[in-house]
Amino acid sequence: MAKNYYEELGVTREASADEIKKAYRKLARKYHPDISKEKDAEEKMQAINVAYDTLSNAEKKAEYDQMLDHPQGFNGFGQGAAQGGFDGARFYRQGFTGGGGEQADFSGFEDLFGRFGAGFGGGQQQYQRQQRSYRGEDQHASIEVDLDIAYHGSTQQITLQIPTVNVYGEPEVQRKTLQVKIPKGMKEGQQIRLSGQGQSGINGGANGDLYIEIQYKDTDRVHVEGSDVYLTIDVAPWEAALGQGIEVKTPAGSLHVNLPKNAKQGQQLRLKDKGIPNKTPGHLYLILNIVFPPAHSEKEKEAYQQLAEAFASFEPRSSH
Repeated sequence: MAKNYYEELGVTREASADEIKKAYRKLARKYHPDISKEKDAEEKMQAINVAYDTLSNAEKKAEYDQMLDHPQGFNGFGQGAAQGGFDGARFYRQGFTGGGGEQADFSGFEDLFGRFGAGFGGGQQQYQRQQRSYRGEDQHASIEVDLDIAYHGSTQQITLQIPTVNVYGEPEVQRKTLQVKIPKGMKEGQQIRLSGQGQSGINGGANGDLYIEIQYKDTDRVHVEGSDVYLTIDVAPWEAALGQGIEVKTPAGSLHVNLPKNAKQGQQLRLKDKGIPNKTPGHLYLILNIVFPPAHSEKEKEAYQQLAEAFASFEPRSSH
């Protein structure tokens, strides 16, 4: 049995928007065709994109939940109505019976409306419809880029797999390659709007827009929260204890930092306005990681022995 969208993302129907987003990002990292080693990566990524496109949109999610609660769809619309139902969000057709009682085969909504017009009222009235233009839907995508781009900007070529819907209401995935200019100063979660790059309009209507959300790649040393940057740096025990000045390589460049005396493991130092250079600049937080050098030579062992004697009263395992 095909998975529904919640199962595809590995979340429950009670999942929050943030939980749905986190689940999508985790799966996208695993199955993105450009980096994944999974055999079914592209197929899996398409399914993930379609699921996320629906569940991340409150209106679409509500409609999808309604489909799950009423899987039989809608039947019995007058006499000779189309019979159909929903399998997940995928609309399938079982044929249409016209006013004359014969089985009709149709393709697309345009044909469907035409046959409805011929069937109503024993064929006495024709259903007149005007050709109206509709703007295409806006679409959304998320990309991960290096943090360096936040400080300097970049133009990158990206390939997106964008969920869309065909004329039968069936989900499809469109592969699109674009040149995207990412200006410096974009904070985590901020969006770039690409005019006219969304879903195509109907009957000559304007295309929708494409919104690309920027996410920065996390590492074991650095992560971003909004426009604030958190960077773990290594310091020697004597640098931390004596409060020495050190040179630190950061995303904002090489900086001279004066450590506080008796600095502690995990302590954070805030460097004001050294985060992402947004309109309102973020801050750079240095997280101290005190690294103890190994004692290999006799001289090094002697130095640790002298340290032990100097701090003879120090009890590292005493209760605080």
